[in-house]
Amino acid sequence: MLRANAALFLALVLMNGSLASAESDSSKGSGIEGIVMVSPIWPGPIKKGSEKPNTAPVASAVFSVANEKGPVTSFTTDNEGRFRLSLSPGHYVVSLAEYRFARPCGPFEIDVESGKMTKVEWRCDSGMQ
Repeated sequence: MLRANAALFLALVLMNGSLASAESDSSKGSGIEGIVMVSPIWPGPIKKGSEKPNTAPVASAVFSVANEKGPVTSFTTDNEGRFRLSLSPGHYVVSLAEYRFARPCGPFEIDVESGKMTKVEWRCDSGMQ
């Protein structure tokens, strides 16, 4: 009888542990991922049909992330302007944390849902005309 109770107790502990980990796994995948681009990258008008690109990735840029309570974290884009950031579900405001362009880059508002990586493509204005 004691052995059966111990086995039942162990089964309950293991089952409870797996339920707890399943709950944490659903929020584990929450956050944002995407790319930040800037345009225009050339001054003046671009001829229609030109093969010259007019956008570029915002590489190695530091962005700050805040919610209604204040600053939360920051992230840096890679050489291709890409990033991936885990965040708890909620509403966030993302802004370029450094001075790079004549005009502000952001703020970008985003809602993060539980268990979902929200994909974004944000554009910054270089200020060139």
